[in-house]
Parts: sequence; structure tokens; C-alpha cells
Amino acid sequence: MTTDGFTTCLWFDGQAEEAANHYASIFKNSRIGAVGRYTEAGPGPAGSVLAVEFEVNGQKFVALNGGPQFTFNEAVSFQIHCAGQDEVDYYWDKLSAGGQEVACGWLKDVYGVSWQVIPSVLIDMISDPDPEKAQRATEAMLSMTKFDIAALRKAHAGE
Repeated sequence: MTTDGFTTCLWFDGQAEEAANHYASIFKNSRIGAVGRYTEAGPGPAGSVLAVEFEVNGQKFVALNGGPQFTFNEAVSFQIHCAGQDEVDYYWDKLSAGGQEVACGWLKDVYGVSWQVIPSVLIDMISDPDPEKAQRATEAMLSMTKFDIAALRKAHAGE
């Protein structure tokens, strides 16, 4: 096995290039790499996009135009750990646009890919050694769609 880590392949139905550009526009330190095209051999129309390599925050992806046979579901999601509310709001707004807000920091983007937008402080709050604080933070978390760090802190503190 190589030491270059893993590349995540995302299966699209004709939107691979659009999706790669979309994700690269949202995340800093992103880039689009090679774009492969179908040849006369198919199965897609010659010249149309087969796959796009892209990188987001150091994570390598390939967006593949594989067809309608497979779709995304919540069994796989990408977690974004955010330093503060501004980051939570930014990623939530960008990724949920045209998609679906779900619950507990989860959303589906316009392509159906599931994301978890998580404030970094949340894990500490819900795993606090004080069971009452942890319970209050967990109950607050479970009541939210997009996370509100101030409200989580208040619940955790018992305010």
C-alpha cells in the first residue's frame, strides 16, 4: 500500500465537475486536479467528464460520473470540526444551500452528500465528567439542527 493515504471517490450522475468546483469554492486550501474524459469507448458520451480529481483541506477526492445506479445516504458523512460559531455558520450556510438541514449538526448538500458541522467544544461538553453537565449539553444538542455554541454553553453550565 502506498503512503499517500486514501482518496475518497464520490459517485455522481453527471455532476462530478460541478460538485468538485462547488466543494473547492467552499473550503480553503482546495484545488482541482486532473479531469478525465470519456473516449469513444464510452460508456458516457465521448468528451464528457468521467472523473475529476480534487483536494479539500488536504483530503484527496475523485468525483466520478458513474450514472444513476447509486446515490448518497447518511451511512457515510464528512465531519467538519469548527473552532467557533462563525465557522459553523459559514460551513452550514454554504453546504446546506439547495440541500436539506437534518438534525444535530447534520445536513445534506445539494448533491445529497451528508455533512456534520460540529463545534470543536461540543465533544468536551457532552463527555464532561460531570454527568449533569453532560446530560444538559446532550439534551441541548439533540434539540438543535444547526449548532448554536452559546446555547450549548448555557445548557452545559445549567443557565
